[in-house]
Amino acid sequence: MSPGTTTDVDVDVHLDAGADRPATLRRAVAFIEAHAHEPVTLADISDAARTSPRAVQYAFRRGLATTPTGYLRGVRLERAHHDLQVGDPTRGDTVAAIAARWGFAKPGRFSATYARAYGRPPRQTLRQ
Repeated sequence: MSPGTTTDVDVDVHLDAGADRPATLRRAVAFIEAHAHEPVTLADISDAARTSPRAVQYAFRRGLATTPTGYLRGVRLERAHHDLQVGDPTRGDTVAAIAARWGFAKPGRFSATYARAYGRPPRQTLRQ
């Protein structure tokens, strides 16, 4: 998986995996939440969930109406949003550095995805 290569991110997908969700989905979501800052593959997620990649994909589709990698992108986008909110350009924080920290390899694509999700460009969030 190449983080940040897809522009379709649904921020609303990021939900807590409560006790009413299947164990496979809870384990996968917990892994993603704990490792979102690292390079994560579908194989990593399925290993953590103790099942096959296909079963993980099915669990995400059925339980959260997304894919495991779509959920991962949403978590990363939310965390980048938080970092932009608390960032300070006078300390050297930049949109590109924050995007890269969360696995978005292409700053332009990150900016477009961010703007669709939050209604403003990331540089505007960083300045406020």
